[in-house]
Amino acid sequence: MKLTVLKEFLNESIQHVSKAISSKATIPILSGIKIDADSTGITLTASDTDISIQSFIPIEKNELQVIDLKQSGSVVLPSKFFVEIIRKLPAQQVEIEVKDHFQTTIRSGSSEIQLVGLDPEEYPIMPGIEENKRIQIPSDLLKTMIKQTSFSVSTNEATPILTGILWTISNGKLKFTACDRHRLASRETTIDTNVDLSLNNVSISGKTLNELSKILPDQNTLIDVVFAENQVLFKMSSILFYTRILDGTYPDTSKLIPQVYQTELVVNTDNLADAIDRAYLLSREEKTNIVKLVMREDQTIEISSSSSELGKVTEELTTVSMKGELLRISFNSKFMLDALKVMDSEHIHIGFTGAMQPIIIRPDENSSLLQLILPYRTMG
Repeated sequence: MKLTVLKEFLNESIQHVSKAISSKATIPILSGIKIDADSTGITLTASDTDISIQSFIPIEKNELQVIDLKQSGSVVLPSKFFVEIIRKLPAQQVEIEVKDHFQTTIRSGSSEIQLVGLDPEEYPIMPGIEENKRIQIPSDLLKTMIKQTSFSVSTNEATPILTGILWTISNGKLKFTACDRHRLASRETTIDTNVDLSLNNVSISGKTLNELSKILPDQNTLIDVVFAENQVLFKMSSILFYTRILDGTYPDTSKLIPQVYQTELVVNTDNLADAIDRAYLLSREEKTNIVKLVMREDQTIEISSSSSELGKVTEELTTVSMKGELLRISFNSKFMLDALKVMDSEHIHIGFTGAMQPIIIRPDENSSLLQLILPYRTMG
């Protein structure tokens, strides 16, 4: 293999695929990045068996010659060095030449680097996926849905299914659900699908979806999402992102969400977030993160937290509206802040069904976004 490629394009592709490289690769060759060069361009591949990413660099882009291919070929190069070396090369042109036994020379400007390559034939083949179960979703919407739910996945590997975001599709609607047993986040959207597609137990690692989110373009670009028996493929213009579906059955969380509320509040989102943020400063010192909310008859609420060593924070907020029974309730301030950060509205609706029942937070009553937090039992 021998070629010259513009550093900018090569570096961008490497940054994309390197997100699939694990520092604890179970198969030694998976610690490398596979490079395939032919008359159409260069394909870079990286995998850790859970996720695989391919990025394609065309020979030409927008009438700019990106690659000058002298000889086709393939090689696997050690990612730890390859990623850093390409980023630090001095010139805009990078020449890569692979000789016998996959000995690879990289030249750029006055630099010349020798790398010991590996046999690409030993690299696992990418999974073949039938494209009969496929949806399209705008990349900016997918990014938003991941952001609004991924923080609620469990970090406890003892229950792997809860480390994922559940995807359900029914009646032309796609819904994300994430739950770690203490809180839940869900977001729904309408999708265009040319088949009567129904999904009810596809759970994808929240960590993986956060990595995908870093690659997704910001602009309103349609992404193809293809579902197979145990794999999901995300197709972008020059990137293929494969991930496996988590094993197991996701628990039914629908029963957690009350249909009728005993008490309802409408409050300014930023004012509540700022008050809880200040209370969080003390609550985190106690390592409990507990903040109390007390409702008053004059349509105000009191937010407070205390630390046995530092003292107490008390704030009073005026609500937009309050109806139902007056409650005193305690909750995890960090969980509430995480929920408030993804609310995209000036005011939020909070529903309560009792001091020890789930707290429901929405941007408005009919929102497709919902956050649920379980309260804490406290003395006093």
